[in-house]
Amino acid sequence: MATFQGTPVKIEGTSVEVGQVAPKVEVVGKDLNVVTIGGSDKTQVVVVVPSLDTGVCAAEARKFNEKAASKPGVEVVVVSMDLPFAMGRFCTTEGIENLVVASDFRGAKFGKAYGVLIGDSVLEGLLARAIFVIKDGVVIHKQIVPEITEEPNYDAVFEALKSSGGCGCGSCH
Repeated sequence: MATFQGTPVKIEGTSVEVGQVAPKVEVVGKDLNVVTIGGSDKTQVVVVVPSLDTGVCAAEARKFNEKAASKPGVEVVVVSMDLPFAMGRFCTTEGIENLVVASDFRGAKFGKAYGVLIGDSVLEGLLARAIFVIKDGVVIHKQIVPEITEEPNYDAVFEALKSSGGCGCGSCH
């Protein structure tokens, strides 16, 4: 369940829970090449946002660019419905170099497979704000942010990486 400015919004798709195998989904990178989420043995932090063209989403991307993306062995992927061209422009303007940005604009495959597609309200068709941490193909952390206009629990993401041994930094074990 999530809200937008206090009003409940319907979230559609298949809910993926901690402990489940992460569905393998292909989305579109800023260079129009395929970006694969799930289905591999690498550690991924999947940062789901409604649009990088909002203040909260931009702040979240900047924070992950600074912190999580610098962890060796961790791939951070920001997924939204933004067009790849806009995502590329955002990364250039904001100096985002440590993240992979990917669009779910081709049929909302990710949104449906991970249960984060907004099904009503003024945000219908966008993705709810969420975080998934995937290690060895399994979801080890999930947060659907309760209020879409707020940032996620960053500490919980970093703790999930730390407890899984997934960041490879040597100081997390």
